[in-house]
Amino acid sequence: METKKSLFDNLQNFFGFDNFKGEQEAIITNILSGNDTFVIMPTGGGKSMCYQLPALMTDGMAIVISPLIALMKNQVDQLRAFGGSDSIAHFLNSSLNKSETTRVKEDVLAGRTKLLYVAPESLTKQENIDFLRLNNVSFVAVDEAHCISEWGHDFRPEYRKIRQVISNIGENIPIIALTATATPKVQQDIQKNLQMNNATVYKSSFNRGNLYYEVRAKRNVLKEIVRFVKQHPGKSGIVYCLSRKKVEEVAEALNLNGIKALPYHAGLDAKVRAETQDKFLMEDVEVIVATIAFGMGIDKPDVRYVIHHDMPKSMEGYYQETGRAGRDGGEGVCVSFYSEKDIDKLQKFMKDKPVSEREIGTQILKEVIDYAESAVCRRKQILHYFGENFNEAGCNCMCDNCAAQKQYFDAEAPLHKLLTMMKHLGEKFDDHHLISVLMGIDNPQVHNYEHHLDPVFGSGKEDGELLWKSLLRQALLNNFISKDIDQYGVLHLTKAGNAFIDNPYSIKFILNRPMGATDDSDDGEEGGKAGGGALDTVLLQMLRDLRKKIAKQKSLPPFVIFQDPSLEEMCTHYPITIDELKQISGVGAGKAMKFGAPFIDLISKYVEEHDIDRPVDMVIKSAANKSAMKVYIIQNIDRHLSLEDIAASKGLSLEEVIHEVESIVNSGTKLNLNYYIDEVIDEDKQEEVYDYFRTAEDDSVEHALAELGAGDYTLEEVQLMRIKFMSEMGN
Repeated sequence: METKKSLFDNLQNFFGFDNFKGEQEAIITNILSGNDTFVIMPTGGGKSMCYQLPALMTDGMAIVISPLIALMKNQVDQLRAFGGSDSIAHFLNSSLNKSETTRVKEDVLAGRTKLLYVAPESLTKQENIDFLRLNNVSFVAVDEAHCISEWGHDFRPEYRKIRQVISNIGENIPIIALTATATPKVQQDIQKNLQMNNATVYKSSFNRGNLYYEVRAKRNVLKEIVRFVKQHPGKSGIVYCLSRKKVEEVAEALNLNGIKALPYHAGLDAKVRAETQDKFLMEDVEVIVATIAFGMGIDKPDVRYVIHHDMPKSMEGYYQETGRAGRDGGEGVCVSFYSEKDIDKLQKFMKDKPVSEREIGTQILKEVIDYAESAVCRRKQILHYFGENFNEAGCNCMCDNCAAQKQYFDAEAPLHKLLTMMKHLGEKFDDHHLISVLMGIDNPQVHNYEHHLDPVFGSGKEDGELLWKSLLRQALLNNFISKDIDQYGVLHLTKAGNAFIDNPYSIKFILNRPMGATDDSDDGEEGGKAGGGALDTVLLQMLRDLRKKIAKQKSLPPFVIFQDPSLEEMCTHYPITIDELKQISGVGAGKAMKFGAPFIDLISKYVEEHDIDRPVDMVIKSAANKSAMKVYIIQNIDRHLSLEDIAASKGLSLEEVIHEVESIVNSGTKLNLNYYIDEVIDEDKQEEVYDYFRTAEDDSVEHALAELGAGDYTLEEVQLMRIKFMSEMGN
């Protein structure tokens, strides 16, 4: 009873809280009893309290091993603010200079320090081991313990050495391992490596009921992000990107649109990164655009949204990063943009890694793909990944899949076929192989096992791949089958699966929703209809009529004025100023100034007459296209360099350079290619193609070749003349 009273007194005196959260009290009591403790608690569950409070109440000093300098600084600052003493907590890492390190060691040796945060790299240095042996160590806390496992999303080889170092510091030192993201496989790895198989395990539910999860197909992603942020004014948010370059681009786009945003990535100076974190915590900036390093241990409870510009490479990463939203239990919206091309990039990054690492990486990435493409409750999928079963009825439409109209299919017969086939083939294969056999795809692996000769080969072709992907995902989520992660995703029948083979019953599953095509370019800058809303067909016809009228007045084909995709985008975004018109794909400054006025007049009147609520993202400004390649091409055309020389200097084909030039001209920039065209195309040919485009109904190169005679002209000749025509007449 005294301990309990003391526990609550200390909680109140030091942290100002009246009650513990979840299992914090039981965990702290277990540590105070000197037992090894393993804590699996989601982000925002209050993990740090589990080792901070017992450290303050125990004789000696606790060592906290943490992988991130930012996390250490943040927690040490907080502890000092609570405790009123600068010596109560310190960190020891590479960011300290010699005099700062000396001061830390003096405080530690004098017994003034209760918590010492150490990076794993610093911990393994012999001089630090010798120093720590001089102290009375109460216990060791291993934070972010998933870094121990190569199946974890953030594997750190230094973490593998922690057990050995602890043994060198002293005998029988209790350990508390903590993680927010551990699958059953990773949990086993942590306990085995830290030699704490007898530890008391505390596992909280991974369900964050206040978070809303959504996955969108990646189209016009920059515009979508700006629009989303503008719809959440005054709220703090984080946008995650995979590359530093993309971080800079997105941050610039947000600032151009009046949103206070800062970039955060490892390429920035440490001082700048620290200042950026502080500005975010103090709400001097609304949005941080970051690579995955940001936010680890940043205790900002009111982050209201987390956006993934690119899907993360693991479900652990996804869970941890989305978990930075709504840590106070309030609103937390998690939107991720998915593209198969991004997944291809992630797979290419892995190709140079050792085979075993590549296999593990592929398995981890496959979970992300299945999650993004599935139409099943997002929450159910996340929790199943972490070994927790969840009834989707409890989601309360807090994910896009539960909120959407679902298409169910009768799964009894196909599920029976799948499970029977698995048993027949010996339960030795992953889902990719099983789908290949069902669909009749004779790839090398299918051939090696002679499954192309099996009666089941091709027996599911009529049902289609979408059904089998949907079925396999849900057979796993509903525990008819299990995945052997050690054997690279081999699927086995469970007890429930075997029972279903013997006694099948009626069951409905949800058919995956196809994600749809995504942009070729990251942000769809090369045209295509922007995602602003439903196409206004009445306005589209009015704009086409106007275009036709102007084309007639100027004796030009309509496509020279604006192309169809540009008109279509005007009918979803309703631009009413020249600046707004410049943001429409394929318009650019030149075309907007030359032809724009009557179009924005018509749209303004239409918007007013029909009382149209224009999409908030219409005023989105994008940075001038600073593509280094485009700038290089424009500069060298101005210098009259041949297109072949430009191509050779950049390692491109002539076809690729012509495509880039077309894109520059179609966006409204005037280019003079006469010096080159006069060299490679006869004057008579030039006139004939130019005259064709004057009266053509569209700007199709294929139609031009058919009309002019494909044997008389090459594709490049017609393309070059089309560029000349569009540049002179339209820009």
